[in-house]
Amino acid sequence: MLKKRVAIQDFAAEARLFNHRAVVAMLVVVLLFCIIIFNQYQLQIVSYQDYQTRSEDNRIKVVPMAPNRGLIFDRSGILLAENRPVFSLELVPEQIKDMPSTLAAIAELIELNPEQTASFLKQVKAQRRFNSIALKEQLNDTEVAIIAANQHRFPGVSVEARLSRHYPFGNLFTHALGYIGKINVRELQQLEADGEAPNYAASRDIGKIGLERFYQRELHGTMGYQEVEVNNRGRLIRVLRSVPAISGKNIHLGLDVGLQLTAQQVLKTQRGAIVAMDPRDGAVLAFYSNPSYDPNLFVLGISSTNYNELLHSRDRPLINRVTQGTYPPASTIKPHLALLGLETNTITPTTKIWDPGYFMLPNVDHRYRDHLRWGHGWVDLYIAITKSCDTFFYELGVKLGIDRISDYMGKMGFGEKTGVDILEESSGIMPSRGWKRAKHNQPWYQGDTVPLSIGQSYWTTTPLQLAVATSVILNHGERPTPHLVTAFSDEQAKVPNLPDLTPVIEVVNIKNWQVTMDTMHRTVKELGGSAHKAFIGSTYDAAGKTGTAQLAAIAQDAKYDANAIDERLRDNAMFIGYAPFDNPTVVIAVALENAGGGGSNAAPIARHILDYYFSAGVNSND
Repeated sequence: MLKKRVAIQDFAAEARLFNHRAVVAMLVVVLLFCIIIFNQYQLQIVSYQDYQTRSEDNRIKVVPMAPNRGLIFDRSGILLAENRPVFSLELVPEQIKDMPSTLAAIAELIELNPEQTASFLKQVKAQRRFNSIALKEQLNDTEVAIIAANQHRFPGVSVEARLSRHYPFGNLFTHALGYIGKINVRELQQLEADGEAPNYAASRDIGKIGLERFYQRELHGTMGYQEVEVNNRGRLIRVLRSVPAISGKNIHLGLDVGLQLTAQQVLKTQRGAIVAMDPRDGAVLAFYSNPSYDPNLFVLGISSTNYNELLHSRDRPLINRVTQGTYPPASTIKPHLALLGLETNTITPTTKIWDPGYFMLPNVDHRYRDHLRWGHGWVDLYIAITKSCDTFFYELGVKLGIDRISDYMGKMGFGEKTGVDILEESSGIMPSRGWKRAKHNQPWYQGDTVPLSIGQSYWTTTPLQLAVATSVILNHGERPTPHLVTAFSDEQAKVPNLPDLTPVIEVVNIKNWQVTMDTMHRTVKELGGSAHKAFIGSTYDAAGKTGTAQLAAIAQDAKYDANAIDERLRDNAMFIGYAPFDNPTVVIAVALENAGGGGSNAAPIARHILDYYFSAGVNSND
């Protein structure tokens, strides 16, 4: 049997194969080391700054700090708007994995109403997820304790202490101060467009109306921040650096708490407005619209029930009647019209007309009635204003014509905003030919001028406009810009860039201005003057003019009967006045809705305000 031959091994070939494999393995190892070294170079040299920043971001947090909102004081230093500490339950959406279950678990511990939850979820969608958002504010001590005991169950949930706005006088200053509320989506977008969003990183609230809105930048202040070191669970270890927030400026108003309280007390439930102002510089002393409402309801979020009650109330408490209430000025503008007649030589102080109790245009059968059906007989300018003779002004208005009336009254401030430092203001209507053509596509007729001459027809004004226009007479052609704020906390001077008086009318004859003021003086001082009864026994020398604005059309031969007319269509009572007569330091305008005659209703209201003004020494700072 033959044996199988064994092949002789080729040691040289095996050696070559081994060496080849060893070289390849070595090259692979070297290549891998090169890659590792390259990556180390990239990590530690090239990308060092980037990864260091990422590392610091994981360890160091920048926490924004909201500034304290500036306070608001009245003219005597009484606090009108303050900041109070409150506890709020806050959630950071980014740190919460299951929001519905978290909200459900919290609701088992403390009471959450559906409105709070809905508002919170709405904010979650609108704001950045890493921002802390309040679920419930104004927690009581029990709720704070419950959340603190269970906080380990809720990552991203915490109880925070914050300052919340509070208005200690409730509804007394609402329409002047306004209120703050949660920043909504539209406001956030506007802040971003204005480049101010970074300054609001820690802020929740913003001024919504009134002074809170107008002076938002000054009141808000400048945001601060802290750089803090945190552990891997996000808990604070230490504060590395702190830049304190700069509090907002405190602002001081010309308003007087006593005057404001007096206005509220005398109006009671009567719808209307009272404004008192220093005619020399426009500082507003009283600014009250009735009915009002409590602004504290809005600070932490008003309920839909309360808001709908305010929104749909027939008394319209949300309307600021001082600057948004537009009323026919009625006879309160007779002194202004008389001044125009004097300055244009259309009349003189001794001009007389016969008043049979009505006025008629040529070739027109309609009779424009005087408030006295039997008339005043022979009437000059003094009697026409003192006893408020309509017939005299019907004739004067027709002689002047709408063009001169509209132009002159526009210079006094009618038909345009006064420039007061709140944004909620109406311009009213100072009609003209162009206005009627644009509004009604009709020409202007003489029949339009007749009722306009006694402050009726299309003419409407706000109480603040009336106060400003009356101040123009007192200042002989110079118009003040009304302002609620008189100074900021860090400034002793008045509000910057706000002129005290602006020349608007060129004086033709200074005696005409004095005559006009004299007629208003007689209205208060003379027996038979329409405001005489209201000011009997006053310790100061006042002047003024009453007005009764008709709202419902009355048949030509019918007699006005308030009881036969819907209460909301009854006459408005109006009054303008000032004191002291020889050196006026205060001008006042009163508008009462559906109250009746101005002399019997509005003038006594003004008397109460002026009594307090002089007895309490409100003008003692002058």
